[in-house]
Amino acid sequence: MELRDIEIFLALAEELHFGRTAERLRISASRVSHVIKKQERRVGAPLFERTSRTVRLTPAGERLYQTLAPAYRQIIDGIEEVAASVRDVQGTLTLGSMGPQGWMVRDIVARFAERHPAARLVHRDLNPVDPLTPLRTGELDVAHLWLPVREPDIAIGPVTHTSPIVVAMAAAHPFAQRESLCLEDYGDLTFVAHQSTLPASMEESFQPYRTPSGRLIARGPVVTSWDDQLKAVSSGRAVIACPAEAARFYPWPDLVYVPVRDALPCQWAFAWRTGNDDPLIRAFAAAVAEA
Repeated sequence: MELRDIEIFLALAEELHFGRTAERLRISASRVSHVIKKQERRVGAPLFERTSRTVRLTPAGERLYQTLAPAYRQIIDGIEEVAASVRDVQGTLTLGSMGPQGWMVRDIVARFAERHPAARLVHRDLNPVDPLTPLRTGELDVAHLWLPVREPDIAIGPVTHTSPIVVAMAAAHPFAQRESLCLEDYGDLTFVAHQSTLPASMEESFQPYRTPSGRLIARGPVVTSWDDQLKAVSSGRAVIACPAEAARFYPWPDLVYVPVRDALPCQWAFAWRTGNDDPLIRAFAAAVAEA
């Protein structure tokens, strides 16, 4: 039975008049009659006694009314409670994501914005060389990060998507014409280095320190941003491992992106400071969990 049909039945049981019921619900009297006849066929018994002058509930109708009225009220109250909570979510939520990953989660961000129109969402770029500091300092409320993140002060939400791994290198690099690389090839490459507080577990998700056979993987020029990385790569001084989406969003004419056939795909998730009970973050986490 449709919720609207239940509403029509309950209204007629209270008004005991087809015309007043139709006026109350802003529908036609014929619609009320049609719905009641359909319900009576479903129940298998008359719900109302109709005469030219009166409308009365039958015993079956009275029993159905006593059953449906509190359940309907509970449903409506629940909807109104959720709607009120959505309206109550206000303020500014600052989100950080890395380049094309912001595009990858655009539907989740749009869902949050649609559900919480009173909230202001500020979406900023997040530096992949040092992605955790803005979250820890409070510059960001939520950050979209690659996994694993095993920091006790940072809570992680559900995985949003995965990205295959590619290696970006100069078009003139000796490996640039290969169809793919393997992790053991990393021992013959020089990757960029950094001086941030990025945990080793996150670093190794893209750029391990040793090959599967145990060979050391060289580190070269120190970078402080994604743009630094691309410049170091295009100059031929180093290579970088990165998510495959980079090939689509950063198609520099002097760069090539070579797939790594045995690298595990990178997982992505939203993160926030552990214990942060901000209603905005709870609401955003709910939008992520339903995606």
